[in-house]
Amino acid sequence: MARPGMCVWGLWMLMRTVVDFALSQETYAPHSIRTEGHLTLGGLFPVHARGIDGAPCGDLKKENGIQRLEAMMYALDQINQDEQLLPNITLGARLLDTCSRDTYALEQSLTFVQALITKDTSDVRCTNGEPPVFVKPEKVVGVIGASASSVSIMVANILRLFQIPQISYASTAPELSDDRRYDFFSRVVPPDSFQAQAMVDIIRALDWTYVSTVASEGSYGEKGVEAFTQLSKEAGGICVAQSLKIPHNPKQEDYDKTIQQLLETHHSRAVIIFANEEDIRGVLNATKRANQVGHFLWIGSDSWGAKSSPIHQLEDVAVGAVTILPKRSSIKGFDEYFTALTLENNRRNVWFAEFWEENFDCRLLSASKREDSRKCTGQERIGIDSKYEQEGKVQFVIDAVYAMAHAIQNMHRDLCPDHPGICPQLESADGKTLLKYIRNASFNGSAGTSVVFNRNGDAPGRYDLFQFQMTNSSIPEYRMVGQWVETLQLRLEEMQWPDGEQEVPISVCSLPCKTGERKKKVKGMPCCWHCELCDGYQYQYDETSCRLCSYNMRPNSNRTACQPIPIIKLEWHSSWAIIPVFLAMLGIIATIFVMATFVRYNDTPIVRASGRELSYVLLTGIFLCYIITFLMIAKPDVGVCAFRRIFLGLGMCISYAALLTKTNRIYRIFEQGKQTVTAPRFISPTSQIAITSSLICIQLLGVLVWFAVDPPNTIIDYDEQKTINPKLARGVLKCDITDLQIICSLGYSILLMVTCTIYAIKTRDVPEDFNEAKPIGFTMYTTCIVWLAFIPIFFGTAQSAEKLYIQTTTLTISMNLSASVALGMLYMPKVYIIIFHPELNVQKRKRSFKAVVTAATMSSRLSQKPSERPNGEAKTELCENPAADPMSQATKKTYVSYNNLRI
Repeated sequence: MARPGMCVWGLWMLMRTVVDFALSQETYAPHSIRTEGHLTLGGLFPVHARGIDGAPCGDLKKENGIQRLEAMMYALDQINQDEQLLPNITLGARLLDTCSRDTYALEQSLTFVQALITKDTSDVRCTNGEPPVFVKPEKVVGVIGASASSVSIMVANILRLFQIPQISYASTAPELSDDRRYDFFSRVVPPDSFQAQAMVDIIRALDWTYVSTVASEGSYGEKGVEAFTQLSKEAGGICVAQSLKIPHNPKQEDYDKTIQQLLETHHSRAVIIFANEEDIRGVLNATKRANQVGHFLWIGSDSWGAKSSPIHQLEDVAVGAVTILPKRSSIKGFDEYFTALTLENNRRNVWFAEFWEENFDCRLLSASKREDSRKCTGQERIGIDSKYEQEGKVQFVIDAVYAMAHAIQNMHRDLCPDHPGICPQLESADGKTLLKYIRNASFNGSAGTSVVFNRNGDAPGRYDLFQFQMTNSSIPEYRMVGQWVETLQLRLEEMQWPDGEQEVPISVCSLPCKTGERKKKVKGMPCCWHCELCDGYQYQYDETSCRLCSYNMRPNSNRTACQPIPIIKLEWHSSWAIIPVFLAMLGIIATIFVMATFVRYNDTPIVRASGRELSYVLLTGIFLCYIITFLMIAKPDVGVCAFRRIFLGLGMCISYAALLTKTNRIYRIFEQGKQTVTAPRFISPTSQIAITSSLICIQLLGVLVWFAVDPPNTIIDYDEQKTINPKLARGVLKCDITDLQIICSLGYSILLMVTCTIYAIKTRDVPEDFNEAKPIGFTMYTTCIVWLAFIPIFFGTAQSAEKLYIQTTTLTISMNLSASVALGMLYMPKVYIIIFHPELNVQKRKRSFKAVVTAATMSSRLSQKPSERPNGEAKTELCENPAADPMSQATKKTYVSYNNLRI
């Protein structure tokens, strides 16, 4: 075992070698593509194949090399043109050719670290004695690549020393998932270990619990089965009956022996096969020889995929086999971009001329290697004059570039919140910071699928699932029956099985438990169990136990986990909200119209006789009564809840305080008028406003105390609609206001309303035309009826499942009706006269307070029945001739003038 000191010494020597090599280069990466930008990304692509006879590079690779390289250029163009992604920041690139060789790629990748190496030039002088001027290489913030896993492993060991993040578009080796050794490595393609996970999920989806495995001897087969076995143990519920291995250079007897061993566990019909094409054919042939066609249910790895060669002339044995193939998508935008490339518009690609010659089988220069080919015209077009098909990894190259761009944008947002472009903090950020943002990146990729990374830097696995089926023409073929993208999506209804079986065949020791049941395992038989139900709000914690969900959670549909209980509130589009909102809108419009009319005709007799000051106060209260509808329906938050507390009772308080002041004023005037002609105190407009304000301040004081004792807040009430059936459970988002607090908030306004009603009753004998006494009375009677109906509805629905909707709607409609009654009875007649009968809105002769009270008192007495008059008045009657009774004539004239007097 190596000592720690030797490990440090080895690492130091490796870094020293890298530094010496980088400093020895006069120019860096002469055969590379360089594009300018604020930030530079590196790129590693197998533009050429591995060279032979000592040459570093071989033939050009059109698909794996040029297409992937151009995919990165295409992605950079799209990002730099996107105004939403990295605005005011452009990405440049330094793209290198790995020549499909790990050692050569390592040498090339040293270009990426030059900017991070400080050169000591203190002892270097030019011929004139001046210090030299060095052009510092651009700093590479991240690297896209490489393709082959062996290349990525080699490059990752260097890049991690200089903390440069790396995102691969094609490397799938499982060992790159080791975050301790390759901590700066990430990839947008799934590692091979995900394939085994997909198989486990397929087995579970098909409810198979008893399976066997067959593997070709070697890394691929053995590692695949090992991964499947490990994952199946972690997942639970899957037992491996047998794990068989096919040796190198097998004979027919080896295949026959394998089938005989599989038949020993007859109930284990499902067979996982990680094998090469030759071994797959050998196993299928042995099955046919054993006359077991239709018995085994094959699950094949990507080496089987959708290939026809492993099953040629063995189709009947392979029917029903489920196989896996990595998912790929064609990017339409890249097709348009690549087929439009020409020698004229793609001068930035230094290898494009070589590609042009290779693609069109022509030569551009006389010194070209293709001496026997025709001369290129330059007018050739990709896809028209040559065959074109998008290479399978183009999608992943584009996603890798976008992953880096999204990470940089998120880092810029945090480091440069007020800076539109590059800021010093972003320039000085190290690779470890960028790596954190890469691992947290999440966006929709070029194919519309999400691009995310797990904690090891791996992308989620995405596979297409095929089944070999018989078609209507009795010719078997592969048919896609689902996909695996982190989770399995399998269309069971489209699957077919050997011998025409309609249901999914069974490969179990015990039948699977139903939804929501836990397994009580039989001792000594891990794949056999009894089933017990998980009920209520319990979910299946694991295969053997149930647990209760937390108070704000409920079990999902299959009771395998808990999920949040849906949160509801009164929505604007709900029928419960439409009617109150409609009434409130009409009321607001009408109130604004009345107020505008009064302001416009502020000095006219009718407006003045109505008591302008109190009228504006009353109209304000009516307006607030309508406004509360919107606060009651709005989505609760701290601000909305605070305004609800303030305005819930304030509108009614203002309205009834103004009405109470009016009715009290009328009552005091006529009560005192029966005894004396002296005007009572506090009947001036200023006094009336002061009295009204005092009444309103009591409401506001109560609200302030409420704020101090219990600050406003929102709550989610899970108990209100927590039903026996968890599927119907709902959490109610509402303000932290109880029903009792609502009534208490309205209690003071209701007290004012009742008091105002009492005064309205006492002043019912005042002449009809005098100072709104009768309209106020009718308003209060109607309002009392509305609120008497409100209280039983509000409290009677306290236990209803729709309590939230009924109580809110009832409250808002009651307030709208109360405001509408006051607005309609008190102000609409006046507005009608002001607008449509302006001839009645004129000043008539004024009467003194003494004359008014005398006339009103006499009118009140004359209106009484003879039997109700005092003793001294029982015989007093009006003369038939008005002229014969001058007192009666004067009284009638005074009575006619009530209507025009402002008290």
